[in-house]
Amino acid sequence: MKQTAQLDAVAPREMLTFRLGGEVYGINILEVQEIRGCDAVTPIAGTADFIRGVIDLRGVIVPIVDMRMKFALDEARYDALTVVIILNVAQRVIGIVVDAVNDVVTFAADQIRPVPELGSTLDTQFIMGLARLEDHLVILLDIEHLLASPEMQLIAGDPTPSSSERQPK
Repeated sequence: MKQTAQLDAVAPREMLTFRLGGEVYGINILEVQEIRGCDAVTPIAGTADFIRGVIDLRGVIVPIVDMRMKFALDEARYDALTVVIILNVAQRVIGIVVDAVNDVVTFAADQIRPVPELGSTLDTQFIMGLARLEDHLVILLDIEHLLASPEMQLIAGDPTPSSSERQPK
C-alpha cells in the first residue's frame, strides 16, 4: 500500500508542528527554510482563492498559500501569532500561512499511525500519517505531494522546458 511506504520513508522524522484552526499539523523540518511574521502580500489577479499573493524574499518572488483557505476552514483572522512558514520544496520556495507554529518534534516509527480509510468523505492523499503528541493527534502532511497536486500546481515533478529550451517543430 502506498501510504505504508510513505510512512516507512518518513519515520522517525523531525517535524515542525503548527496550528491551523483547532488542529495540529506537522511537516518535515528539512523542507522548512525559515519562519516569518505575516507581512504584507501582493495579490495577483486570477489566482486560486487559497493563493494570497506573493512576497519578495531577498530578491526571490515567493507565492503565499493560505492553508486555512486551502483546507476549507473558517476564514482566518490574522494576528500577532499568524506566521508564514517558508518552504524549500523540490527546488521551489513557497510560503504557507498558518495560525501559529508550535514546536519541532521527533516522532519515532512506532508513534506514527496510518490514516484510516474514510472512503470518499475525506481526501487523505496529502496526509502521511497521524501521531499522538500528549493529549492530541498531529496530522502529518506530505507537503511536497500537496504542493504538486493538480489543483495547486505550485511545484512540478517534471519541469516543463522554457520557451528558449523548446525545439522548433
